[in-house]
Amino acid sequence: MAKKRPQTKAKRPQLTDGQIPVVGAREPCPCGSGRRYKACHGRAAAHAATELVHRPFEGLPGECDWVALRELVPAATAGLTLKGGLPDGVPSVTLATVLPMAWPALRRDDGSVLLGLQNDTSSGDISRDLADTLQRALTADPGTPVQARRAPADGPRLQDLLDPEGAFEPVVHSGFEFWVPDPENATADVSASLERANAAAIPTVKLSGVDSAYWCETPEKNHLRWVMPYPEEQLLDALARLHAAGGSSLGEGTRLVGSFRAHGLTVPVWDLPSGIGAEDVEKPAAEFAERLAPALASDAPLTADERRARGGLTNRQVTLS
Repeated sequence: MAKKRPQTKAKRPQLTDGQIPVVGAREPCPCGSGRRYKACHGRAAAHAATELVHRPFEGLPGECDWVALRELVPAATAGLTLKGGLPDGVPSVTLATVLPMAWPALRRDDGSVLLGLQNDTSSGDISRDLADTLQRALTADPGTPVQARRAPADGPRLQDLLDPEGAFEPVVHSGFEFWVPDPENATADVSASLERANAAAIPTVKLSGVDSAYWCETPEKNHLRWVMPYPEEQLLDALARLHAAGGSSLGEGTRLVGSFRAHGLTVPVWDLPSGIGAEDVEKPAAEFAERLAPALASDAPLTADERRARGGLTNRQVTLS
């Protein structure tokens, strides 16, 4: 057999890790190694895409409200404060639960930025995906939406871009009119999207007397969903102590029915009679917070009744994320 002639490969300029762009998994790696991207510099990106960050909003001001706006609240906005201030030509940056046509972000005609929170993300770190979208929105042409993409594995997170001392104060809206400054002149697509979104929005109100508690109205009954910052096991023990002692309700006709698990935090949920509005639950919620504090502080072993109550709460827990 004839000997195979050795092949000579043209040398490609080698790039540093910081210069490697993101490409398709099966494409040649831009670093010039000759391997596919997924087998070369794409390994870190693939790992970042599958590794779930348990608490993506940890360390941000208002972590509990970030979780609520991501998972529970249909229409809300909150102003964001950037480290080092706003860039030239960007008068404001606002977080929004949802944007028209599910855009990840929008640079308005006046240069202001709207960042959508309830979008699908390409990696296991929502904070990194949102930070990448925010950075691109800050430099986008005014009047254009920002499209989705896979964020670089070594890109910044929201914790790197937002001022840790900045206030996070959500404003809950009855509809999505905040999408457009002049609804009468909106495009047909945006108007149709606005109409559909308003029709599907569940009436929601943020309580003023306690942190991160949201009343909502449904056709059959109302609910209170309260995002709490305490460790899950400690909180479930405390809720079980109160439930066994008859102190877990928010008044006559109300009932603690279980909890959600969302982005590393626990969200107790109460059923409320349809006649109980948000203002009616303000005082009972504040009184519940007072009862919860000593229950959280207790380290006594659970009694038999408390263990049964805890088992019931655990069985009715639903994971949202």
